[in-house]
Parts: sequence; structure tokens; C-alpha cells
Amino acid sequence: MAAAGAAVVATGAVASSCANGSSKTSSILVPDNLVVPREQGLKITGTFLDEISHDIPHQNWSRNEWDIDFGHMKAIGIDTVIMIRSGYRKFITYPSDYLINRRGCFKPSVDLLEMFLQLATKHDMKFWFGLYDTGKYWETGDMTWEIEDNKHVIDEVWKNYGHHESFGGWYISTEISRATKGAIETFRAMGQQCKDVSGGLPTLISPWIDGKKAVMAASAQITKEDAVSIEEHEREWGEIFAGISGVVDACAFQDGHIDYDELDAFFEVNKRIADKYGIECWTNAESFDRDMPIKFLPIKFDKLRMKLEAAKRQNYKKAITFEFPHFMSPQSAYLQAGHLYNRYRDYFNIKI
Repeated sequence: MAAAGAAVVATGAVASSCANGSSKTSSILVPDNLVVPREQGLKITGTFLDEISHDIPHQNWSRNEWDIDFGHMKAIGIDTVIMIRSGYRKFITYPSDYLINRRGCFKPSVDLLEMFLQLATKHDMKFWFGLYDTGKYWETGDMTWEIEDNKHVIDEVWKNYGHHESFGGWYISTEISRATKGAIETFRAMGQQCKDVSGGLPTLISPWIDGKKAVMAASAQITKEDAVSIEEHEREWGEIFAGISGVVDACAFQDGHIDYDELDAFFEVNKRIADKYGIECWTNAESFDRDMPIKFLPIKFDKLRMKLEAAKRQNYKKAITFEFPHFMSPQSAYLQAGHLYNRYRDYFNIKI
């Protein structure tokens, strides 16, 4: 009966915290007895925010849920939030006069950009703005399509939102994996403009490695045969880094497209060529799982741990993730995400 009573008390505490809109389960969290040493990985200190929700579900949060989530992020040491893109085709995250009037984009019900900047300021974080994605690059394979609209978006956003103290950088959102038509020209043009209008704020890219798991999200496959070799990857990205050095400050390769026993080899190359061209080497530690046909669900903790440990072994500068709200948050639509949050806390001995 005493045990039953304790269970009722504990359950009641959890229910009460949920009713109040916050998660305080940490008071009854019992750390796992891990069989690997704790704190051997690079801590995640940044996350993307994806509310275009092109291939993951929109969670339809209000400002209240977002405020709570920023608190969850802050509690585990996240100091940087990155809007993955300000728009994709006709859906946009802020009421852009240019994109609505010139490109026929839909007016959003909430100005997420303003909200994120305000919440970043409140929680003492830096916010990085992700540029607009026209969708034309994905249709044509030519990145130069992205330059024209983003000329207007960059100027418009800095004029209307650049006054926020949390506005800390720019994310050039067009993703590539290999040498791509117009990539260097596009990165240079957009990166330079971002720096010029904002007095030199830093810029970030997050490409993927064309590994065995680099398959289309809509595909039923989870692997492919024609994966890039380490030598090809090093040669192609050496050329790209040489062309964008000075206008791109940091590169966070997505880590989910290669196998776990390839992590150190590719991570070492990434760090070496980034150092050569004066680009900070970050990692985009994906917190969703690419190893199953269901796309996409929160990742198994050991997989995330192994990737963070590889990044630390190579002395990476920073770890960010795609992305906390869906795949690590205690209030995510996915129940497993809150468990991943707790396992992450166990591993890094984070008390809340």
C-alpha cells in the first residue's frame, strides 16, 4: 500500500506539471546505469526550428508551447536556435511583403520570426535566420535560382527584424551534398549580402554527406549503392570551401547519411578541410532516425551518443541538431522524444 501510495503521489506530480504546461519529471527521474562512460560526447548547444514542416508534421504550438520549449532547450544548454528556412515555395514564416505580393506566398497566421526572436531574447539565446527556399533548385539542380528572391528577403528581414538583440547570424538554407551547379556562386552572393547588411554577422551552411543513407525522403528505400567515397568527398568539398571561404563562417555537415562505423573517417576529413579554409567545423547531429522506413521518428539514444562522441573526438567547435522541438522535446508530438531528452540528460549528468 505504501508503494501504491508513492506511485499515486509521483503520478500526481507529473499530471500536475503537465496541466501547468511544463515538464518537471526531473524530480523523480532515476538515472540509468549506463555501461559506457558518461559525458564523452560533444554537447548539443544549438537546434534548428522547422515550422514550414515540409516533411515532418506541424505541431501547431501557440506562443505558450514555444515559450515552454525554449525553456526545455535552455535547461540542457542550448544557446542557439536556427530557423531552418523562412519559407518554402508558398508557405512562409513571417508576413513578407515581397514574398506575398511578388511571389504569391500565403500570409501566415502568426509571425513566427518575430516570436522566435522575442523568445530567444527572453531565454538569452542567439537566433540565426534561415533564408527563403524557392523550390526551384530542387526542380532544376541549379542553385542560382535562389539568389534573386533572397536579395529582397535579406534586405527586408534585416530592416524589419535586425533590431532584435538576439539576431545573431544567418543560415543559408539551400542544402547540397556534392559539387552542384551554381553552389559556390550562390553561397558567395547570399553570404556576402548577409554580412554586408548586418555588419558582418556570421553565416552557416548545413550540407549533407552523399553517403549510403542519402536517399530521398519520399523513397521507400533507406540505403543506396552509389555512395560517395571519402576521397571524392574531400576533393569536392575542398573546392567548395575554397570558393566560399570568407563569406561562410561555419559548416555543420548533417551526420545521418553515413554509417556509424564511417563517422570518424568522414568527420576527420570535414575538420581538416574546414580548418584549412578558415571555416568553423560544426556537426548537425540529427536527432531523428534514418535507419527505418518510417520517416521520421526520434532516434535511438545510442545512435545519437555515438555521433556526438565522434564529433568530440575530432574537436568539433559546436553541435547543433535537427531538430529539438520534434525529436527531443518533452512536449513533442512524438512520445519517444521526451524519453530521448531524459536519456540525453542521464548521459550528460544534467540536473534540472
